[in-house]
Amino acid sequence: MSSQPEQQLEQQNLSSGARSGAPGFIVIEGPIGVGKTTLANRLATSFGSDLLLEGATENPFLEKFYENPNAAALPTQLFFLLQRTRQLKAMKQEDMFNPVRVADFLIEKDRLFAELTLDNDELDLYEQVYSSLTIDIPRPDLVVYLQAPVEVLLERIHKRGLKHERFIEAAYLQRLCDSYIQFFYQYDNAPLLIVNAADIDFANNDDDYQLLHQQIIEVQSGRHYFNPTQVAL
Repeated sequence: MSSQPEQQLEQQNLSSGARSGAPGFIVIEGPIGVGKTTLANRLATSFGSDLLLEGATENPFLEKFYENPNAAALPTQLFFLLQRTRQLKAMKQEDMFNPVRVADFLIEKDRLFAELTLDNDELDLYEQVYSSLTIDIPRPDLVVYLQAPVEVLLERIHKRGLKHERFIEAAYLQRLCDSYIQFFYQYDNAPLLIVNAADIDFANNDDDYQLLHQQIIEVQSGRHYFNPTQVAL
């Protein structure tokens, strides 16, 4: 663990030197509990960058969705879609003097959840709204896709103890993980870094974080894989 002065020095160094080589718009993605927001927050601190977070606690329908998915799926999804597109459009309109921006959501991911939770009529309505709202949305310069097994995700979800997540079941998480795998298998809209996040602690372990940070600033194009367990062997 770094001391406070060391952490301040780390931030200064990354904000000046390494920051210049970072992608301009970095998106962190992955299933619930994998650590998207934790990593996004730490990267934003390192780069001194703007941070876009998907504010799940602001969605008044989310707890109802986990209790009864069939009854609350559509309003839950539309709320997130409106929230995320509003944030991205606001980012685009702001001045561009800050060369690095970090988000913990990819707008295309919104459709992944919609396809998983909505019936055919609801999905048709959702697609119409999605098409109209996502015109001219900023495209990321790098997507970091975090992966972990369902049992690891459930353990992390239980540990953080968020009220709206207490109804999440293993079967739902498994379907979600499978959807993410399929989605990113075909994804080619931006450079992609796929990370095995099962055993990496980028929140509390500075060595783990630095390894991942170095991977992020080195990716310029294409598809890359990072398995910290293999690096440690």
